[in-house]
Amino acid sequence: MELGIGIGWRPEIADTVERLPELDWVEVVAENVCPGHLPPALLRLRSRGVRVVPHGVSLGLGGADRPSKRRLADLAERAEALAAPLVTEHIAFVRAGGALTASAVQEAGHLLPVPRTWDALAVLCENVRIAQDSLPVPLALENIAAMFSWPGEELTEGQFLAELVERTGVRLLIDVANLHTNHVNRGEDPSAALDELPVESIAYVHVAGGVERDGIWHDTHAHPVTRPVLDILSDLRSRVNPPGVLLERDDDFPAGSELEAELATIRTTLASAAHSARSASPRTTSLAPTPPRPASDTKAPPARQHVALRQAALLSALVAGTPAPEGFDARRLRVQSRALAAKRADVVAKVAPELPEILGTGYRAAFLAYAKNRPMHAGYRRDALDFAEHLLASGRPQDGAARRRLTLWWRERSATRPPRGATRLVRVARAALAAR
Repeated sequence: MELGIGIGWRPEIADTVERLPELDWVEVVAENVCPGHLPPALLRLRSRGVRVVPHGVSLGLGGADRPSKRRLADLAERAEALAAPLVTEHIAFVRAGGALTASAVQEAGHLLPVPRTWDALAVLCENVRIAQDSLPVPLALENIAAMFSWPGEELTEGQFLAELVERTGVRLLIDVANLHTNHVNRGEDPSAALDELPVESIAYVHVAGGVERDGIWHDTHAHPVTRPVLDILSDLRSRVNPPGVLLERDDDFPAGSELEAELATIRTTLASAAHSARSASPRTTSLAPTPPRPASDTKAPPARQHVALRQAALLSALVAGTPAPEGFDARRLRVQSRALAAKRADVVAKVAPELPEILGTGYRAAFLAYAKNRPMHAGYRRDALDFAEHLLASGRPQDGAARRRLTLWWRERSATRPPRGATRLVRVARAALAAR
């Protein structure tokens, strides 16, 4: 299935995307579209023959629990509404805790790496098979970027992905920017990973920008694509002609001319690599032998609790301030923890823009202080309500007018949920309004 050259569709650049020449397809974040109310700009692209691929971020197929039937049904509905040729997700976990660990479920609000172990692979493969049986179109999975490594890993990135494909037949979405991120952050050789990949299973490729700070690469999707990322794309193209290549941009959107120039650079990189591949002698590779599979490695149930406990301990360290589990780089986990909190503050500000408006310049500091030891449990909208309730219960903001506005905002959105410590403040605000 040939896709061609595409770009990540985002509402902020919908008009720009419509004007891009030679655009073959777009990718949308699945959770951000409603099947019954598709954006007119997406419908216009589809009417022109531009394919649309939904890209999920919330399934958590690498998590210890089986994937949610509701989330799978939602993803299937979006695939059908968009007439998508395939859907994509990530090799990651996004939540931990629950019945397997007898603890509260905690949300990461971000894609976190799974350990490359036989146990984690068995769990992932069973989850992938469940997803494949629930979706109306083929599934492809993306390798993710990471700031840290798990201790005691048993497989390389390439070996892990190759085993996944062999066991499930799933397609791969290879993000070359993530290969670069893992080269900087985890010392992994992108070329060695490509050597071990079943490149014939690639559905398409992601290309994106990032930035390095203090020796750590941040996969921001908010910066121009760098030369090292294009070099990995060229290396991949020298091995296989990927069915599709897509430019991702999620923030700090540049002018349309800059996006067009980046797409042109991607096309040039692919063409040059294809020409070089035709004239080059056949490559020889020396692959590391895959470690022998344990006798029980194909059965997920015995592995689920082990994976669940490890993931819950890690996520608790990242979002609840508990000590770093043994074997992890504590400094890297602190960097990841700060990044998660910053992303959480940014997303809450987007889903509830009234909060930074009410709190002004104090919003960010107040939210980061709130989030330091309070994990997210039920998504960003619930997080926004919990943050507002926390402020009100502690008598903030100090400005009376701002506190009244925040009280009314919270009351209008909290529905029937028991308000706990904010009840008194709501009653006071209602009485004050009635007295006017």
